[in-house]
Amino acid sequence: MNQEIYLGGRRIAADAPVFIVAEMSANHLQDYNRAIEIIHAAKEAGADAIKLQTYTADTMTVDSDADCFINKGGLWDGIKEYDLYKQAYTPWEWHAGLMEEAKKCGLLCFSSPFDATAVDFLEELDAPAYKIASYEINDIPLIRRVAKLHKPIIFATGIAHLEDIERAMNVCREEGNEDVILLKCVSAYPTPYEDVNLRMIPTLSQTFGCLTGLSDHTMGGAVAAGAVSLGARMVEKHLTLKRSDGGPDGAFSMEPQEFKEMVSQIRILEKALGSSEYRLTPKQEKERAGSRSIFVAQDMAEGEVFTEQNIRCIRPGIGLHTMYYEEILGRKASCPIGKGTPLSWNLIR
Repeated sequence: MNQEIYLGGRRIAADAPVFIVAEMSANHLQDYNRAIEIIHAAKEAGADAIKLQTYTADTMTVDSDADCFINKGGLWDGIKEYDLYKQAYTPWEWHAGLMEEAKKCGLLCFSSPFDATAVDFLEELDAPAYKIASYEINDIPLIRRVAKLHKPIIFATGIAHLEDIERAMNVCREEGNEDVILLKCVSAYPTPYEDVNLRMIPTLSQTFGCLTGLSDHTMGGAVAAGAVSLGARMVEKHLTLKRSDGGPDGAFSMEPQEFKEMVSQIRILEKALGSSEYRLTPKQEKERAGSRSIFVAQDMAEGEVFTEQNIRCIRPGIGLHTMYYEEILGRKASCPIGKGTPLSWNLIR
């Protein structure tokens, strides 16, 4: 898989800035103006992209009261699947306007399609990339349809076994699409910290030879920053205007100021991670002058023997290296030497 991917003109690679995605999901609360506000909030908070979800209740499931269609446990306990998606979906007639508004703000806008009609619809809008949600990672016809478009594909791996990921990757290869990013993800809302297992990020990268990232449903920004330190090149977090406004995803979404702080921490961490090569920075090289070296600690006459009393290893580091200390003991001064003189070989005989 490609180790360098261009997403809407933005380069994603090991040596490129982390690509940060604000997931709108259902946080628009069926209010178009609120959706526009979230786009502006994402831009202000430092996101690189805003992501939508493209489905309807009918493209996701069937309207049934059967027990298997009722959510059990978690945020959506007792809610019928059909009713949840009817409440959470982003109206398709909004998409063009939202994508245009994102473009005006300098944000990339892409989406997660959940069936073939959504893919075709997004193609009409010239979507720059596609995300496959973790529950769709076993939808081979959907993945093949997207892979054939030869645009970047981002997979969430929340409920995927390794064989699910391998199968999805193979479909992409079969269609000649090598622009794939795998996002470590846990499909729990919110995700308990102990279930995140960030150490899987380098494992995914090594196993599948692709770029990796994090789709994060934990509270706060600590996990996202930790993912970056382990090689994540993309971070996705849900964004809402205010958690107390509610909605299906509100409880585990970030507010704008929190998102902004997370972005700031990621950008700081990127600078701090630096290079894996062991070498000193120019500032560190300069500071080496403050290290220890050998100095004359007492006035000495010519021919006087160097002893533990008249030479010492002290700061600064402008005398002979301390590794010569024992070699110098017992030798003699070649001339009178004043206290505080940095020792050099021309002073020793």
